[in-house]
Amino acid sequence: MKAPFLFIIILALGALTSCRSSRHDSGIDYRQLARAGLKLGMDVEPEDNFQLMIEAASWMGTPYRYGGNTRKGTDCSGMVSAIYLQVYKRGLHRSSADIYQHDCHHISRNALRQGDLVFFSTSSTRKASHVGIYLKNGRFIHASTSKGVIVSALEEDYYKKHWLKGGRVK
Repeated sequence: MKAPFLFIIILALGALTSCRSSRHDSGIDYRQLARAGLKLGMDVEPEDNFQLMIEAASWMGTPYRYGGNTRKGTDCSGMVSAIYLQVYKRGLHRSSADIYQHDCHHISRNALRQGDLVFFSTSSTRKASHVGIYLKNGRFIHASTSKGVIVSALEEDYYKKHWLKGGRVK
């Protein structure tokens, strides 16, 4: 049932963009972008960072592996660092706490923009122990210890309870 729907979306994207020119059009594979949107569970809009959305989608389902940073297995900071290097050509520290402390300007939840980092603390010390990348509409991608790489909502009770700060990479 999903295949005919996906085919219609791909045809519509092709028809809508074939005569249009914008900064996003050069070299974009709209079929790949449609697949990324389906994997991430969200619509990809013209104002979105297409490269981030495609790269993030390519990590979906990667199993959790402490200390890992590849699609064979990754932890949260490994995935964030790998995506940032690929999309933004920017190296980050390797641990959530070091990224929080050294690589970011801290921002509030309501100031988050696509590509910003989201930090959580699961300890009483309020030290950053988990990190993800904000995508849009209150949703972020991260590596869950139990489910691997997934997209979650900041409004979920667990993430509201453990929220620390947002981070904009310097």
